[in-house]
Amino acid sequence: MKKNIAIVMGGNSTEAAISIKSGTVVYQNLDKTKYAAYCVTITNNNWEVISNTKKYPIDKSDFSFNTNGFKIKFDCVFNAIHGSPGEDGLLTAYFDLLGIKHTSAPFYQMALTFNKKDCLSVLRNQGIKMATSYIINKGETVDTKAIVKKVGLPCFVKPNQAGSSFGISKVFKETDLPAAIDIAFAEDATVLIESFLEGTEVSVGVIEYKNDVLVLPPTEIVSENDFFDYDAKYNGRSQEITPARISAIQLENLKKVAKKIYEILQMSGFTRSEFIFIGDDPYFLELNTVPGFTNESLLPQQARAAGISLTDLFGSAIENALL
Repeated sequence: MKKNIAIVMGGNSTEAAISIKSGTVVYQNLDKTKYAAYCVTITNNNWEVISNTKKYPIDKSDFSFNTNGFKIKFDCVFNAIHGSPGEDGLLTAYFDLLGIKHTSAPFYQMALTFNKKDCLSVLRNQGIKMATSYIINKGETVDTKAIVKKVGLPCFVKPNQAGSSFGISKVFKETDLPAAIDIAFAEDATVLIESFLEGTEVSVGVIEYKNDVLVLPPTEIVSENDFFDYDAKYNGRSQEITPARISAIQLENLKKVAKKIYEILQMSGFTRSEFIFIGDDPYFLELNTVPGFTNESLLPQQARAAGISLTDLFGSAIENALL
């Protein structure tokens, strides 16, 4: 008998449109001989299933819906929501309370990794190399001289909790810091300012695949812009080279630290982490627990390089969740 699978997409953040693209690709590639897949859009208070061009409201008391007099309940949820509430632990906590299996990590791990400063703090204490950082909360006085003294110039100003490079600026002059901080505050109430690391940028997926932790072939990021911003990611203003053009020792070091981070944080499901190489050492930038799943996204690129089809990639995530 086919398992009922809800593919949740949308969300409440500026990443909603990207999430819907990801969720649609998941739906298109799931093995329909094994799964009865349903697209579920979640936007603010509007939760609904879209099936055969019809819309059915979700009953939030048990995450079910009714069609033709029958109540449909889900065996597993495939989480394709970037940002809140899919990537910050809110939705996964809800599914945990209902006892519904899902493809993401437990809610605490989701919340921790979505909060960049807290995630960095945990990993820094475990010896993971990373940039120097400076934190500002909304309402605090912005001391630009103190910022420059700690992190130097150029530096990156980013929202503490946001994805797809929304709200991120690369700042070259102290006088430009206040405007960049305001842009970041438009996305979140806490801003993270980090020192600039000059080196090869790579992105690497670490996933559970067929009951094992697998480090995928990394992708090298070569942006036409000052950094891998939204325009570079989604408007073709970058080269994404998979596998990355790095040395054997760099690859070995990257695989070790990427897997170590996955294990330190007690992750499960999908992750994609970003690093900058300083010499042969990878410096950690951030980790995404709901990476993009479109055909052009980095994780699917890496899966293909590892010989894994999207059908196998998504199906394995569901089977792992159902264990």
